[in-house]
Amino acid sequence: MYRRLFLLILLCVVAGVPAWACTSAVVSGRVTPDGRPLLWKHRDASDLNNRIVRFDAVKGQYSFVGLVNGTDTLAREVWTGYNSEGFAVMNTASYNLKNDTSSLADREGVVMKRALGVCRTVDDFACLLDEWPRPIGVEANFGVIDAEGGAAYFEVNNYEVTRYDVDDSPEGYLLRTNYSMSGRPDEGFGYIRYDNAARLFAPVAAQKAVTAEWLTGVCSRSFYHSFLGRDFSGDDWVVDQDFIPRYSTSASLAVEGVKPGESPLLTTMWTVLGYPPCSVVLPVWLGCNSGVPALLQACGDTVRSPLCEWANALKHEAFPVERGSGVHYLHISRLFRPDGSGIAQQLLDFEKEVYTQSRTLLDEARRSGSWDDCRVERTLDGIEQQVSAFFEKMSDSESR
Repeated sequence: MYRRLFLLILLCVVAGVPAWACTSAVVSGRVTPDGRPLLWKHRDASDLNNRIVRFDAVKGQYSFVGLVNGTDTLAREVWTGYNSEGFAVMNTASYNLKNDTSSLADREGVVMKRALGVCRTVDDFACLLDEWPRPIGVEANFGVIDAEGGAAYFEVNNYEVTRYDVDDSPEGYLLRTNYSMSGRPDEGFGYIRYDNAARLFAPVAAQKAVTAEWLTGVCSRSFYHSFLGRDFSGDDWVVDQDFIPRYSTSASLAVEGVKPGESPLLTTMWTVLGYPPCSVVLPVWLGCNSGVPALLQACGDTVRSPLCEWANALKHEAFPVERGSGVHYLHISRLFRPDGSGIAQQLLDFEKEVYTQSRTLLDEARRSGSWDDCRVERTLDGIEQQVSAFFEKMSDSESR
């Protein structure tokens, strides 16, 4: 009992580490069922209201879609996205790379927006970083994939770039949290979350079974804690510390790339906005006119996404204590119940149907080589109506 009490106190003490604690993966087609690469970002951020923005091609650049902060009204920064050439990029903050005194910082979103506009391949991104004026203003791990089979991480500070290609990984994937492999040893954050992800990935990758469904449905909703050696999803209350999903999680995105030779316009960004255990996935398709669901975009005169708003509201059921340090305490039995009626369980069951309907459209487009815009519009409209009705039902049931 005393050991468990000590661990609980320890978790509370360290709860003040940097909140922008993303967990991510770059996955080669060697460990996916269909040979297509994946780029996963489970995002933690100070701005919990995220949205998806579609950017048209300008001045010879590529069109692209990207995740944008709710407070970024002019969409100057992008935090995960992909473009019309099938190039995708995301990042995690690093805290063991910076080795200078420059005050220029937090430019990762600017770099990624620029990359989506001008990069076609992973090598293009390498050139962009090499040519960027120093200091770059970043301290990050950038994950990228392209339509030609390229997949890599770039660990970048103001003056230096270190590249890790997934082809060189015997496991077929690479993981990053909030420290860099090329950085100072034992500094930075996210060591336990890295181990959480590694324990989840190893058996699934060995079976070549890593999918977007698994990334959003299992990894971004997992409460396995590698340091304590068990899954906490069966508990009543837990301290919200060092799980992959955290109170500060604002989105989970899995970009599903294409095989070499396939149209890059078939790239899909499976998008969960808000706290993943209280949200649901929707597909984002740049290759068709109606491929960005309205529930993911800014609504009316606001810059807020309806889905993100609904998920954040539902999250209060899991974090109901507002006074004092209550925000650190997760009522996890609201998410998972023995009879399967927990919030996360219900949403995951519903999410499986969203994937089924969406993949029917995607499979048809792959067979024909192009999108049927009218069919996409009808199907996504139907899915969004189902999502709206489902959240209304969830809200009503939880408020009783």
